[in-house]
This record gives sequence, C-alpha cells and structure tokens, in this order.
Amino acid sequence: MKQILLAGILGGLTLFVWTFVAHQFLGLGETGVGEIPNEAVVVSAMRGAIPDAGFYIFPGLGLGPNPTSEQRKAAMQETMKKYEQSPHGVLVYHPASGPFNFGATLGRQFALNVLQALLAAWLVSCAASGRGYSTRVGIVVVAGVVAAISTNVEYWNWYAFPGNYTAGYMTTQIVGFVLAGFVIAALAKNGTAAARMTNDVDT
Repeated sequence: MKQILLAGILGGLTLFVWTFVAHQFLGLGETGVGEIPNEAVVVSAMRGAIPDAGFYIFPGLGLGPNPTSEQRKAAMQETMKKYEQSPHGVLVYHPASGPFNFGATLGRQFALNVLQALLAAWLVSCAASGRGYSTRVGIVVVAGVVAAISTNVEYWNWYAFPGNYTAGYMTTQIVGFVLAGFVIAALAKNGTAAARMTNDVDT
C-alpha cells in the first residue's frame, strides 16, 4: 500500500508538472483555440439572451417539456436542416461570477492528477505483479490512451471539436501518462497488497 501511495503521489506530481510545461511552454493546451472577433458585442448579446450558466448546443431542437415521439422526430428533421444551413456548435456559459481563483483551480488539477496516478498504480500492482519494468510502464500508457480517447475523440466526433485541438490535448494526456508510467512502474512493483484488497472485496 505504501508503494501504491508513493507511486500515486509522485506519478501525480509528474503529470501535474508535465501538464504545466505542455500548456505554459509548448502551447499544446491552446492548439486550435481562438478568440472571438468583436467579443464585446457577442458577450453583450449572450448576457441578454442566456440567463443561466450551463452547457448549450445550437441549433437546438426547440422542444418543450414531454414532447411526443412525432414532435421529436419532426424537430430533429428541422434541426438537421438548420445544421446544414446555419452556424452550429456548443457553448459553456457562465454569467459574471467574481474573481477567478487560479490557486483553487491548480489545487483541483493536482488532486485530479494524483487520483489518476493512484488508480494507475493500483492497476499496475494488481495486473503486473512480478512483471518487468517495461510491462508496468505499458499498462500505465494504455490506461492513458484509453482516457484520452474516451474524452477527446468523442468530443471531436459528436461536438465537432477542432482536430488540432483534439490532437493537442490527446498528446498532452498520453505523453503525461508515459512520463508518469516511468515513475509509477519504478515504485509499484509488488502486487501483494493490492491483490489482498481485491480478495477481501471478493469475499
């Protein structure tokens, strides 16, 4: 268990530092991201038209509560026509909410990276006990690839996220798991504790 905890903390720190480098110095986090022309005009229009924070998709179906299947089918057909003929996209919107707490955001990111590394270390300890170093690294890398595909590619597929943005974020995540894998694999060598935990749960 101590091996898993240490691997998770140091692996999470590795992920955190790499993510900082990728965003701050390599620009991978900003790949495909642009600024809105005439931002003041657009923001003013959104402030008047969107009262609540939320995740929005447009064009919308325009359905009220409890639509019938016929209404939903007709609305879908109409929306597909709008999709072909007018702008479309997604919007994550927040009204004015005070100062941005950069420190709290960094803290949550670090906690997330440690959680990811802890899960990867537990997986290595369970699945690769007694295996070689390269195999243990490979398990962490595969976990990172799965994580990258499960989010970024789905957003590209369904919400038309830019391809270069998707590639940039996938690169950031996969490289991060490769680097964390080197650390985790060096520390999470013994699966005895993890296997005992699994057996306790099963019984």
